[in-house]
Amino acid sequence: MADTAPAIADPAPVCLFAFNRPDHTARTLRALAASPLAAQTELIAYLDGPRSEEEVLLVAETRKVIEAQTGFASVKLHARDANAGLARSIQDGVTATMQAYGKAIVVEDDIVTSPAFLTYMNRALDRYQDDPRVWHIAGFNEDLPALLDRRGAIFWRFMSCWGWASWADRWQHFERDPKKLVQQFSDDDIHRFNLNGTEDLWGQVLGNLRGDIRTWAVFWYATIFMRDGLCLSPCRSFADNIGLDGSGTHCGPVDEVRPKDLCYDYDLPFPNDVAEDNVALEALRAHFSYRPDRLTRLRRKIRRLKKKVLG
Repeated sequence: MADTAPAIADPAPVCLFAFNRPDHTARTLRALAASPLAAQTELIAYLDGPRSEEEVLLVAETRKVIEAQTGFASVKLHARDANAGLARSIQDGVTATMQAYGKAIVVEDDIVTSPAFLTYMNRALDRYQDDPRVWHIAGFNEDLPALLDRRGAIFWRFMSCWGWASWADRWQHFERDPKKLVQQFSDDDIHRFNLNGTEDLWGQVLGNLRGDIRTWAVFWYATIFMRDGLCLSPCRSFADNIGLDGSGTHCGPVDEVRPKDLCYDYDLPFPNDVAEDNVALEALRAHFSYRPDRLTRLRRKIRRLKKKVLG
């Protein structure tokens, strides 16, 4: 396992999406700046505007955090006066960066990364740039016992957006149109989209269609899925989400936040066989079928039902 970063000729820019969490943003930036590649990497920050008067100060503090950040080749800030929401911010910002650079690494303001994260991302972008089967590079993975003892990365259909990267020629196909997906997806498509029935990812599409939520990531997953694309994920995470504390819009809070033991492997081996890893997929399906947070919610429902019945 290499503990020093190999040379990268043309590092991809990092898109940071921030809003009203200055402390989270500061932690995210400190982690990125600790990478040996940070000094060669352009940081492009997209700051959404406040939704209310109460958020004006928080957004202003977040802006100060970004403007004061050092350690990168350059720091560019694009700040909105009005609130667009994360889905619109991601779509606009990633599209603009992809068009300008041809590739991008995307990090939201609650993703803390290993110092080896940028190296892994750039090596994977270089390795699979010309392979049309590969659409997405993920920096995060669930702690799957079947993978934690393996050194390397795997391919599967599943898309994780907690620290990711892609190329302009793939991202250009991104489309956020829930009505169109409902018309196009068959029952079999939905079953496969839901990891063969173990996770209700399709429910996010329906939630967007109803207007209950407004998200973007499930539509990037759908874009990849419809074209039989594959996503590369490390067996051990280079990234962790620190936003599951109730501070985010669509994530959390969870009952217990456990920091991940991040990967520091600068020379992680990549798979030569560009095909879905069935062993890894089954491990992921088992994980989603028996997640502790799902069991916790079920126990709470049972307790509430007992209390209601028994008085």
